[in-house]
Amino acid sequence: MELSTEVQMDLHRRMVRIRLFEEAAGKLAEAAKLPGFLHLYVGQEAVASGVCAALTDADQITSTHRGHGHLVAKGGQFNEMMAELMAKSTGYNKGKGGSMHISNLEVGMLGANGIVGAGAPIAVGAGFADKYRGEGNVAVAFFGDGSTNIGAFHEAANMACALKLPVVFACENNEYGEFTAREKTMAITDIIDRAAGYGMPGVIVDGMDVVAVHEAATEAVARARRGDGPSLIEAKTYRYYNHHGVQNLGLKYRTDDEVAEWRERDPIFTFEEHLIANGTASRADIDAIWAELRADIATAIEFAEASPVPTADQLLVDVYTEMAPTAAEVPA
Repeated sequence: MELSTEVQMDLHRRMVRIRLFEEAAGKLAEAAKLPGFLHLYVGQEAVASGVCAALTDADQITSTHRGHGHLVAKGGQFNEMMAELMAKSTGYNKGKGGSMHISNLEVGMLGANGIVGAGAPIAVGAGFADKYRGEGNVAVAFFGDGSTNIGAFHEAANMACALKLPVVFACENNEYGEFTAREKTMAITDIIDRAAGYGMPGVIVDGMDVVAVHEAATEAVARARRGDGPSLIEAKTYRYYNHHGVQNLGLKYRTDDEVAEWRERDPIFTFEEHLIANGTASRADIDAIWAELRADIATAIEFAEASPVPTADQLLVDVYTEMAPTAAEVPA
């Protein structure tokens, strides 16, 4: 697939936006300016960017506990995202969702999720609604390799395939479930081996290559949109930092050489080399994008720090759904 200059630069911008947001969030967490846990997406930028660039604004995604990257790639704005991470009332979820439950329905991001594998059935529900309405939209479930050991994933995959729903399952196989290597928790090497059991096609892509991810996602989304049912994409990728936060906290479950080897294949820097070599962009063009987005991050941090915290009277607002009255409660 020959991608246009516009698409290539869009893929690059999405990845840089994710990298800068995540790095900034990590520094804020180290400075104790963010409440709760923080699971960084650094290293996996090509997956969210490649997939989301194949979607429309009306398409929907579900995410994981490592969800900031997905929201950024789907169109999330720095100001509201940073405010949400700081638990401020100007955040996307008014400071109540935080890192692991951040969402924005306006851009089709149905939410990060602190429960492993829980995003898959939500995406299937969205896909069912999309098919019922007949509007031609697609739902994408992002999840890690560890999620495929969870019952919710298998139930979701079975239902999506049985009903031929417009769903794409996007597995980000970073080889670790928290602090445990993949080979210690499953007998298979490739996650796509699970796809055949449900009757859907599966493909492995280099999750450090944004073009490869985008090509696979474009095909899977087109298949779903024309009514041919779900697909499974397994992107082989890697997270640079610890399971949560930046420091390893004394837990040495990966070697320094392993991390360094993956960092040599950085999805952003290798793609920039490609852009320059092909004459798609100059070094000056790329540097200008980084500078522009760094300024946007600085503005977002200022916005979030200056924003108010939620007041006590907002404690239960948007938390519980008001039930409709029963027939007996309706006045005659």
